[in-house]
Amino acid sequence: MLAAERRDHLLGLLAREGKIVAKDVAAELGISEDSVRRDLRDLAAEGLCQRVYGGALPASPAVADYAARQTVAPDGKRKVASVAAGLVRPGSALILDGGTTALAVAHALPRDLACTVITHSPTIAAALLGHPQAELFLLGGRVFKHSAVACGAAAVEAAQNVSADLCLLGVTGVHPEAGLTTGDAEEAAMKRTLASRAADTYVLASSEKIGTASRFRVLPWEKVSGLITDAAPRNAVVKQLTVLGVKVVPAD
Repeated sequence: MLAAERRDHLLGLLAREGKIVAKDVAAELGISEDSVRRDLRDLAAEGLCQRVYGGALPASPAVADYAARQTVAPDGKRKVASVAAGLVRPGSALILDGGTTALAVAHALPRDLACTVITHSPTIAAALLGHPQAELFLLGGRVFKHSAVACGAAAVEAAQNVSADLCLLGVTGVHPEAGLTTGDAEEAAMKRTLASRAADTYVLASSEKIGTASRFRVLPWEKVSGLITDAAPRNAVVKQLTVLGVKVVPAD
């Protein structure tokens, strides 16, 4: 089989099965595992898969820069944001993560809602300036421009000194095996810290993130209260998550 044919075969497997197991592909095609791994390295270099131990998973489309991500699945993000905003109770304290879906949540919050919003995103804080009864706490630190959020040691230390009723957390990848992932190690650490400071954590994931993975794990499934997604309940990955005991909140 030519290299181009192997490439098409691997991409087809990712689309159909949601993962590639290198040893299985090698046995199926009668080639060495090293050949499969080389093909996967090439695909990963093009952003077409996320390599993991033993094979690969679909790469998240949410690794583009902040401006580009604002044009990805805007309807799905609005649906997720609408449901997420409904979880915020008057008088409660909310930790709101950064990113484009979290920004949609900020826009979805009622303008007259009296609450406290804690965020490490200057974009989120600016979006809530027109909410007269929302008290804002902005956590500072080094700004990670990809997601327009503060990260690093200073931001983590600041986050460790707050607490909240609810955390609404964004990720770039949602996968039954890989868990909840994102593309930057410091951002992943910040997300873990934010989630640890809330009584409940719900993950915001529009459908294009379902079944994909990024390089750095944020949290295992047992650390979150639920997943809010516009992916259909019949989606194979959503079904797998339900079997694993994940509370899936539909946003349709």
